[in-house]
Amino acid sequence: MPRFIPVMLAAALCGCGVDPVAPVPQDGATYWPDGEWRRARPAAVQLDEGRLDALVDRLRNNRIPGINALIVVRQGYLAVEEYFNGGSASQVHTLQSVTKSVTSLLVGIAVSRGVIPSLDRPVISFFPEYSDLANLDDLKRGMTLRDLLTMRTGLDWSENPYQGSPLEQLNNSRGDWLRFFLDWRMREAPGTRFEYNSGGVITLGGVLFNTTGLPADAFARQYLFDPIGVGPATWFRGSPNGLPHMGGGLSLRALDMARIGYLVLRKGRWGPTQVVPEEWLRASLAPSVHPGWSFAGHWVDYGYLWWLLPLSGSGPTDDPNEVIYTASGAQGQWIFVVPKHDLVIAVTSNIQQFDLPVRFLYEDILPAVR
Repeated sequence: MPRFIPVMLAAALCGCGVDPVAPVPQDGATYWPDGEWRRARPAAVQLDEGRLDALVDRLRNNRIPGINALIVVRQGYLAVEEYFNGGSASQVHTLQSVTKSVTSLLVGIAVSRGVIPSLDRPVISFFPEYSDLANLDDLKRGMTLRDLLTMRTGLDWSENPYQGSPLEQLNNSRGDWLRFFLDWRMREAPGTRFEYNSGGVITLGGVLFNTTGLPADAFARQYLFDPIGVGPATWFRGSPNGLPHMGGGLSLRALDMARIGYLVLRKGRWGPTQVVPEEWLRASLAPSVHPGWSFAGHWVDYGYLWWLLPLSGSGPTDDPNEVIYTASGAQGQWIFVVPKHDLVIAVTSNIQQFDLPVRFLYEDILPAVR
C-alpha cells in the first residue's frame, strides 16, 4: 500500500538537530495532476509528520474504527495516501451523499452552458411530460431549482429516521423516481425552511437529462470526470431512463474524490480549462441557509448542496477564508477543502457515526498544518 513517499530530501545533517526533509516548491496554484499525483512527505509540505503518523497508526489499529481510506493533498502534493480495513487505491467506494455535491458541480456546468437558464425557474416547468401530477397546487408550482439546491423544497418530506421515510420508499421503488418526488405533497411555501431532501437532488438528474439530452452520468463523464482525470465511476440507477441516483448513488476511488476537492480548491479550473465556472463556485459555496445542523459539535451552513464548516471550529462565518468546503455522506464519506491551507482531505468509511472523520479533521489534521 502507498505510504508517505519523499519527493526531495536534503543531505543528512546528523546530530545537528536540523529537519532532513527539504521543502518542495509551493507552486500548487499552477499544478494539476495528470494520471498520477505528485507526492511529497508531509514534512516537505509543512505538515507535522509525527502527528499524522500517530493518526494513521490509530486508524490502522482500528482505535478509530471503520475507516477505509485517508487522502491528504497539500499544496498540490499527495502527502498521505493510506488504506485500511480492506480498502485499496483501486477500490470504487460508495460516496453516499457526497454525490449531492458532485451534482451541484454538474448543475453549475449546465448553467454555464446555457441549457439551464435560471435557478429561479419552476421545477415542474422542466417536466412537461408530467402533466397530471398529484398534489399540484400553487406552492408546488412555485418550487424552483434554487429550492432543490438549498434543501428548501417545501415538501412534507423527512429522511430522519430513514426507515419508512420517503427516501427509503423511493430507493426501494421500481417505479418512476421523478414522478415519486414531483407527486409528493407540499407542506409549506418553498424557500421557507431547510429540510434535507434527497429526492429533490435526484430530480436535478432529470433536469440535466431534459435540458442537455444526456443522462446525468454521461454528462458527468463528458464535462466533469474526463476533464479532471477521474477514473472508474459507478452509479445506482432507477427509472425513468436509467436515471442515476444523484442524491447518493455515485461510487468513486478515494484518489478521485481528492480530484473533485482539488477542482474546488482551484476555483473550478483544471489546467487551462475552466471546468466549473468560478462564479458558480462562489455562489454555491456561500452560505445560503443556516440549517441548524452540526457535525461532531461544529455548526454548519449550507450552500448549493455543499456544507460549510468553520475553520476555527467555532460558529459559522461569512469569511470565505475561514471556511472548510465540505461534501458529506452517510457511513463516513467526506471531502474537505481548506483554501486557507491549500489542503484537500478525502475519507471513505463504513461506520455508523458518520461524522467521526470530522473529529480527527479538527483534532489531528488541522493541528498538523505548519
